[in-house]
This record gives sequence, structure tokens and C-alpha cells, in this order.
Amino acid sequence: MIIAIDFDGTIVEDAYPEIGEPKLFVFETLQQMLLKRHQLILWTTRTGRHLQEAVDFCRQNGIEFYAVNKSYPDERVEDMGSRKIMCDLFISNKNFGGIPGWGEIWQEVQKAEGQDLETKQMQLNSGGFLSKLKNIFGKK
Repeated sequence: MIIAIDFDGTIVEDAYPEIGEPKLFVFETLQQMLLKRHQLILWTTRTGRHLQEAVDFCRQNGIEFYAVNKSYPDERVEDMGSRKIMCDLFISNKNFGGIPGWGEIWQEVQKAEGQDLETKQMQLNSGGFLSKLKNIFGKK
């Protein structure tokens, strides 16, 4: 999965323009995501020196992002029609209800992995996904 992650208030406690303390279990969770081959994108409103400080902080804690403030590494800012990110999941403290703990986030990512796998397995089964739906609704 492609997972975009906010920085201030999500990876670290919000102390902008400074870098706050890391959230509990954040770097351990991000490491697990990388081990599972998820592509992590740092998606933040930080720019310039403050953005570089955030990237360096994450790198010092063992996290290298697939892309930073882009949908993919080679994307050029002038090619971007909007700042909308292409991702499967976006993790931010601005979510409705705030941000859960990183343990809960990890559980949800694993659930999403399982759902993706189930969908792929259904598509690969003989007859394919559409056939399964037709069988469910009694149409051939």
C-alpha cells in the first residue's frame, strides 16, 4: 500500500516550527510498514528548512520515505495539478476524532492488507470477482 503520513502532531508532538517529541511507537510502527514493503510518503505542510529538518529527523530514526510532499519521487511540483496525494491510506492527527495510538494504526494497516489480499484472491479464483458477485445475486 501507499501510505501518506503527516509529520507535526502525527509522527511527533506538535511543536512547529520546532520538532516535537516522537509519538509512542511511531518509528517502530513505521519500520514494520517498511518491512512489509509499504511505500511511505511524508505529506506535510512543512517547506524549506523546516521540511528538511523533518526529513532528517525521520532518517536519523531509521525512516527513509518513498517520496516527500509528492505522490512519487520523480513528480515535479510544476506537474502537480493540485496538492492532492495519490495514496491508499492517509495518517494524520487531523482525522475526525484525532489520531489513535500507533499500535491501533498498525492493527488497522494489517486489516487493510488482509482486505487487499482477499480482493486479489477473489479476482484470481476461477470465474473472477464479477462472477462471484453474479453468483451472490443469483445472476449468470
